[in-house]
Amino acid sequence: MKVIMVYDQIQAGVGIKDDHMTPLGVKKEVVGPAIMMEPYLKKVGGKVIACIYCGAGYYEENTEEVTRKICALIEKVKPDVVMCGPAFNYERYGNMSAHIAYAINEKTSVPALSAMSKENENTIEEFKDKIFIVETPKKGGIGLNKSLQGMCQLAKAMVNKEDTNAIVEEYCFK
Repeated sequence: MKVIMVYDQIQAGVGIKDDHMTPLGVKKEVVGPAIMMEPYLKKVGGKVIACIYCGAGYYEENTEEVTRKICALIEKVKPDVVMCGPAFNYERYGNMSAHIAYAINEKTSVPALSAMSKENENTIEEFKDKIFIVETPKKGGIGLNKSLQGMCQLAKAMVNKEDTNAIVEEYCFK
Protein backbone atom coordinates (compact mmCIF):
# COMPACT_ATOMS: atom_id res chain seq x y z
CA MET A 1 0.00 0.00 0.00
CA LYS A 2 1.64 3.21 -1.21
CA VAL A 3 0.89 6.22 1.01
CA ILE A 4 1.32 9.95 0.47
CA MET A 5 1.20 12.23 3.51
CA VAL A 6 0.02 15.87 3.41
CA TYR A 7 1.61 18.16 6.01
CA ASP A 8 2.00 21.79 6.92
CA GLN A 9 5.50 23.26 7.03
CA ILE A 10 5.96 22.34 10.71
CA GLN A 11 5.18 18.63 10.37
CA ALA A 12 7.30 18.44 7.19
CA GLY A 13 10.25 19.96 9.05
CA VAL A 14 10.70 22.84 6.60
CA GLY A 15 9.57 25.71 8.80
CA ILE A 16 8.27 26.98 12.10
CA LYS A 17 4.85 28.38 13.04
CA ASP A 18 5.73 31.80 11.61
CA ASP A 19 6.62 30.25 8.21
CA HIS A 20 2.95 29.77 7.28
CA MET A 21 3.62 31.14 3.78
CA THR A 22 5.80 28.17 2.83
CA PRO A 23 4.90 27.27 -0.77
CA LEU A 24 3.76 23.84 -1.88
CA GLY A 25 6.56 21.28 -1.96
CA VAL A 26 7.26 17.54 -1.97
CA LYS A 27 9.76 15.40 -0.08
CA LYS A 28 10.41 11.92 -1.43
CA GLU A 29 11.33 10.67 2.03
CA VAL A 30 9.61 9.77 5.27
CA VAL A 31 9.42 12.81 7.56
CA GLY A 32 7.37 14.08 10.50
CA PRO A 33 4.71 11.89 12.09
CA ALA A 34 5.16 9.31 9.31
CA ILE A 35 8.41 8.27 11.03
CA MET A 36 6.45 7.34 14.16
CA MET A 37 3.79 5.72 11.98
CA GLU A 38 6.16 3.24 10.31
CA PRO A 39 5.53 0.27 12.69
CA TYR A 40 1.76 0.63 12.14
CA LEU A 41 2.21 0.99 8.38
CA LYS A 42 4.27 -2.21 8.31
CA LYS A 43 1.41 -4.08 10.02
CA VAL A 44 -0.93 -3.12 7.17
CA GLY A 45 1.63 -3.49 4.36
CA GLY A 46 2.00 0.26 3.91
CA LYS A 47 4.90 2.50 2.98
CA VAL A 48 5.10 6.29 2.69
CA ILE A 49 6.35 7.16 -0.80
CA ALA A 50 6.21 10.97 -0.48
CA CYS A 51 5.24 13.83 1.80
CA ILE A 52 3.52 16.86 0.30
CA TYR A 53 3.69 20.04 2.36
CA CYS A 54 2.37 23.58 2.27
CA GLY A 55 2.13 26.41 4.74
CA ALA A 56 -1.44 27.01 5.86
CA GLY A 57 -1.24 30.71 5.00
CA TYR A 58 0.06 29.94 1.52
CA TYR A 59 -2.76 27.42 1.09
CA GLU A 60 -5.37 29.97 2.20
CA GLU A 61 -4.10 32.55 -0.30
CA ASN A 62 -3.71 30.02 -3.14
CA THR A 63 -6.41 27.45 -2.37
CA GLU A 64 -7.47 26.65 -5.94
CA GLU A 65 -3.93 26.42 -7.30
CA VAL A 66 -2.60 24.30 -4.41
CA THR A 67 -5.60 21.97 -4.51
CA ARG A 68 -5.33 21.58 -8.29
CA LYS A 69 -1.60 20.83 -8.10
CA ILE A 70 -2.00 18.32 -5.26
CA CYS A 71 -4.81 16.50 -7.08
CA ALA A 72 -2.75 16.44 -10.31
CA LEU A 73 0.23 15.02 -8.43
CA ILE A 74 -1.97 12.37 -6.81
CA GLU A 75 -3.35 11.36 -10.22
CA LYS A 76 0.17 11.21 -11.68
CA VAL A 77 1.82 9.25 -8.86
CA LYS A 78 -1.22 7.05 -8.13
CA PRO A 79 -0.65 6.21 -4.46
CA ASP A 80 -3.12 3.82 -2.90
CA VAL A 81 -4.18 6.33 -0.25
CA VAL A 82 -3.48 9.87 1.01
CA MET A 83 -3.33 10.82 4.70
CA CYS A 84 -3.74 14.53 5.47
CA GLY A 85 -2.36 15.16 8.92
CA PRO A 86 -2.19 14.61 11.77
CA ALA A 87 -2.95 18.30 12.21
CA PHE A 88 -3.21 18.03 16.00
CA ASN A 89 -4.71 21.24 17.42
CA TYR A 90 -3.34 23.51 14.68
CA GLU A 91 -6.53 25.18 13.46
CA ARG A 92 -5.33 26.41 10.09
CA TYR A 93 -3.57 23.13 9.30
CA GLY A 94 -6.65 21.16 10.38
CA ASN A 95 -8.80 23.22 8.03
CA MET A 96 -6.31 22.76 5.18
CA SER A 97 -6.03 19.00 5.74
CA ALA A 98 -9.80 18.50 5.71
CA HIS A 99 -10.28 20.60 2.57
CA ILE A 100 -7.47 18.78 0.75
CA ALA A 101 -8.73 15.32 1.78
CA TYR A 102 -12.21 16.27 0.57
CA ALA A 103 -10.86 17.57 -2.76
CA ILE A 104 -8.76 14.43 -3.31
CA ASN A 105 -11.80 12.24 -2.64
CA GLU A 106 -13.93 14.32 -5.01
CA LYS A 107 -11.46 14.91 -7.85
CA THR A 108 -9.24 11.82 -7.97
CA SER A 109 -9.61 8.06 -7.87
CA VAL A 110 -7.49 7.85 -4.69
CA PRO A 111 -9.11 7.74 -1.24
CA ALA A 112 -7.99 10.29 1.36
CA LEU A 113 -8.52 10.80 5.08
CA SER A 114 -7.71 13.54 7.56
CA ALA A 115 -6.60 13.52 11.21
CA MET A 116 -6.78 16.23 13.88
CA SER A 117 -7.67 16.90 17.51
CA LYS A 118 -11.01 17.95 18.94
CA GLU A 119 -9.79 21.54 19.29
CA ASN A 120 -10.52 21.90 15.55
CA GLU A 121 -14.26 21.73 16.29
CA ASN A 122 -15.37 24.05 13.45
CA THR A 123 -13.53 22.05 10.80
CA ILE A 124 -14.67 18.75 12.32
CA GLU A 125 -18.28 19.90 12.34
CA GLU A 126 -18.04 21.01 8.71
CA PHE A 127 -16.35 17.84 7.39
CA LYS A 128 -17.18 14.89 9.70
CA ASP A 129 -20.01 13.79 7.40
CA LYS A 130 -17.97 14.32 4.19
CA ILE A 131 -14.62 12.64 4.96
CA PHE A 132 -13.12 10.34 7.57
CA ILE A 133 -11.40 12.37 10.30
CA VAL A 134 -9.29 10.34 12.72
CA GLU A 135 -9.20 11.83 16.21
CA THR A 136 -5.73 12.66 17.51
CA PRO A 137 -4.56 14.25 20.73
CA LYS A 138 -3.52 17.88 20.66
CA LYS A 139 0.20 18.49 20.11
CA GLY A 140 2.06 16.90 23.03
CA GLY A 141 -1.06 15.08 24.22
CA ILE A 142 -1.42 11.43 25.17
CA GLY A 143 -2.69 8.85 22.68
CA LEU A 144 -0.81 9.67 19.47
CA ASN A 145 0.28 6.07 18.85
CA LYS A 146 -3.33 4.90 18.98
CA SER A 147 -4.30 7.62 16.49
CA LEU A 148 -1.48 6.71 14.11
CA GLN A 149 -2.53 3.06 14.32
CA GLY A 150 -6.10 4.09 13.55
CA MET A 151 -5.00 6.14 10.54
CA CYS A 152 -3.17 3.10 9.13
CA GLN A 153 -6.01 0.66 9.80
CA LEU A 154 -8.54 3.02 8.22
CA ALA A 155 -6.28 3.65 5.21
CA LYS A 156 -5.93 -0.08 4.59
CA ALA A 157 -9.69 -0.63 4.86
CA MET A 158 -10.33 2.26 2.45
CA VAL A 159 -7.81 0.91 -0.06
CA ASN A 160 -9.24 -2.62 0.14
CA LYS A 161 -12.82 -1.28 0.03
CA GLU A 162 -13.59 -3.10 3.28
CA ASP A 163 -16.24 -2.23 5.82
CA THR A 164 -14.89 0.75 7.76
CA ASN A 165 -17.67 0.98 10.38
CA ALA A 166 -15.79 -0.60 13.31
CA ILE A 167 -12.64 1.42 12.61
CA VAL A 168 -14.60 4.66 12.24
CA GLU A 169 -16.45 3.92 15.48
CA GLU A 170 -13.19 3.44 17.36
CA TYR A 171 -10.98 6.16 15.86
CA CYS A 172 -12.99 8.84 14.03
CA PHE A 173 -15.14 11.85 14.84
CA LYS A 174 -18.83 11.15 14.22
